[in-house]
Amino acid sequence: MNISFEIVPRTAEATEQQMDFVKQQLPFINTINIPDLLRLPIRSWEGTDYVDRSRYSYIPHVRSIDFDIKSNRLQEIIEARELDKILIVTGDPPPDRSHQVYRTHVVDLVRKIRADFPDIEIFCGFDPYRYGVKQERDYILDKFDAGCDYILSQPFFDKRLLDVYADFLPADKVYWGVSPVITEKSQAYWENVNKVVFPKSFRPDYEWNTDFAVEVLEHCQKTGSHCYFMPIRIDLERYFLPIREKLGW
Repeated sequence: MNISFEIVPRTAEATEQQMDFVKQQLPFINTINIPDLLRLPIRSWEGTDYVDRSRYSYIPHVRSIDFDIKSNRLQEIIEARELDKILIVTGDPPPDRSHQVYRTHVVDLVRKIRADFPDIEIFCGFDPYRYGVKQERDYILDKFDAGCDYILSQPFFDKRLLDVYADFLPADKVYWGVSPVITEKSQAYWENVNKVVFPKSFRPDYEWNTDFAVEVLEHCQKTGSHCYFMPIRIDLERYFLPIREKLGW
């Protein structure tokens, strides 16, 4: 089972601090994901400067709309940074209109990178709340057909919905997303922007969120699937140390 920790590279110092926390407190983490957020000073592939790749698998995110399918700019980044894994997502519209974007579809870019780098591991995302289950399933299968190796989900907040997707996805190819939501303001954001439907039992506190994380990790242990943590603006110790204690890790 692989367990990934997402580091948002707000600054070099913050990135190093998060890496230090993982190294010192979370021995069960074996993978680091770094998203590519245009408002931040560090691009995802520059994570090679911060991640110890002898100890952790490293998965930088890339936005398909940032790359012209006819160019080799992404291929040059892969070679220059000696990347052996990459996550390809569509990407949100840039905050600065001067930033060049392209109509490059995720599936097309996956197919292109697979052809150019037969041995690279390609990851893609999926969102259980974006479409209906059938439409999202078909999109996932298109990504697999194009050459994607693994699927990482946006956060789940309901084990029942996770079980629906688990029925038709290959367990060993899936990273189930978990993100703690510990304030009512954050809950409202997920509901209004990301269309999340929280279960009736949900509470925006650390106890509910740590219990849910343990439930997902136990599912991963049982099925041979993987987990992907997205800890957004939380007290890392207050969230992760109870998880470690409850699982005896």
